[in-house]
Amino acid sequence: MKTTLMIGLLAILCLTVTSRGATTSTPTQRLAALGLTLPAVPPSIANYVPAVRSGKLIFLAGQIARGSNGQPLTGKVGRELTEAQAAEAARTCVLQLLAVLQAELGDLARVQRIVRVGGFVNCTDDFTAQPKVVNGASDLLVAVFGPAGRHARAAVGVNALPAGAPVEIDLIAEVAD
Repeated sequence: MKTTLMIGLLAILCLTVTSRGATTSTPTQRLAALGLTLPAVPPSIANYVPAVRSGKLIFLAGQIARGSNGQPLTGKVGRELTEAQAAEAARTCVLQLLAVLQAELGDLARVQRIVRVGGFVNCTDDFTAQPKVVNGASDLLVAVFGPAGRHARAAVGVNALPAGAPVEIDLIAEVAD
């Protein structure tokens, strides 16, 4: 995974810097350079909306990772899933969050900054690498938004998540009017 991320970051650098140092790529182009496409916006599984805007901030409800069949990924990190598998699930959560942002804003280029990420890891009592799991989310946000993707965050271990999910990620973004 680290090699893939490094290759993706190099591709983004090639897209984003011209001979005069000007940024030329958009978040959508950076996703494409990483070989990623946004999924359909996942349905809400309870009584909430996927996004709420207040002023220049948009608060996104937590996303649990879904597989290509639309079903939630399941498992406890440290027992059924490894740290690397959980980091990949966190990355999938971010793709779903970006799909929500795209649906709400019409264009990811309207994101001025990722302000905060909340990461919840369904893990065994002795698992202590929650920050490494949530790096799967953080690394992708930086790859897509560059320096504007760097954010404050929490990475918390929990004993259970909805549908038995291994990871749930939420975020707050600042957006242009």
